[in-house]
Amino acid sequence: MSIFSRFFGRNEETADARALSANPAIENPLSLQVLFAAPLAIAEDTLTAALRAYHPSMGQARAEIAPDMPEFLGLVGWDKHVVRMVGFNAPYPNDSLEACVAPSHYPGTVKDEIRAHASHIILYYAGFEEDPLEQYVALAAVAGALTGFGAMAVLNEHAHTSLPAGVFDAESLGEESLDLLRTLPLNMLYCGFVKYEVEGVDGVWMRTYGGDAFGLPDFAALARGHHEGETYSNMFNNIMGYLRESGAELGAGHTMQIGENAFMKLRDPAKEEYYLDGPGQVLVAEIITADEINKPE
Repeated sequence: MSIFSRFFGRNEETADARALSANPAIENPLSLQVLFAAPLAIAEDTLTAALRAYHPSMGQARAEIAPDMPEFLGLVGWDKHVVRMVGFNAPYPNDSLEACVAPSHYPGTVKDEIRAHASHIILYYAGFEEDPLEQYVALAAVAGALTGFGAMAVLNEHAHTSLPAGVFDAESLGEESLDLLRTLPLNMLYCGFVKYEVEGVDGVWMRTYGGDAFGLPDFAALARGHHEGETYSNMFNNIMGYLRESGAELGAGHTMQIGENAFMKLRDPAKEEYYLDGPGQVLVAEIITADEINKPE
């Protein structure tokens, strides 16, 4: 069976039992996007070697790249994981790029270098792991293996966030690379945290993106100013991590204690807060004191 058939998960017999094949049951795969400083120059053998060197558990990783293609098309995989790779010797679409780079928390000089990238590869999870966190870890590991090929940045367009590719470099992470990727704060890459001002609204809106990939709501709050960014980022990350690990659920009308005399009351966005819409459920957090919990609206 050709790599093209296996790339799209077509159910055809193949003589090579080790051949990588995409899972046809995944309809809306998780994805990361990797940006490069120069045109793509990636060979099967060097990519296979980079994957196997990334973590001891990836010692049997394989890479297959379609030959004689005008653009880059490939599959990589190990254990239960398969990742589709689609690459282009062209910049990533500018609007999508800015949605990920502008709100991210690294120096402006680095952002400008990333904006000047020359090519990109989109990674799609196409394996047989069901846990979305483990799917993201596999995608991040492939992105890490690509740092040796001139990768500059890793984007998560769905989560409106990005990180410099050096964060994922195997040499800096060492043999605990996958464990470190697994314990990244959710809103560092797998989800996003965005701050923005709305005309006519006092304060700064702060919200997460990407919670729906984990079956979680996203959270938003109207802060007094940008100086509260770290507070809300940590708060939302802790809450989302708790919900993911515990299986607990939060919804509009729920109240959660977040300090000695501080509580977070949740509501749906108001009609005039249309700018908080989607892509999944969004809950607005309002910080109140104990004596305000049962106060009439």
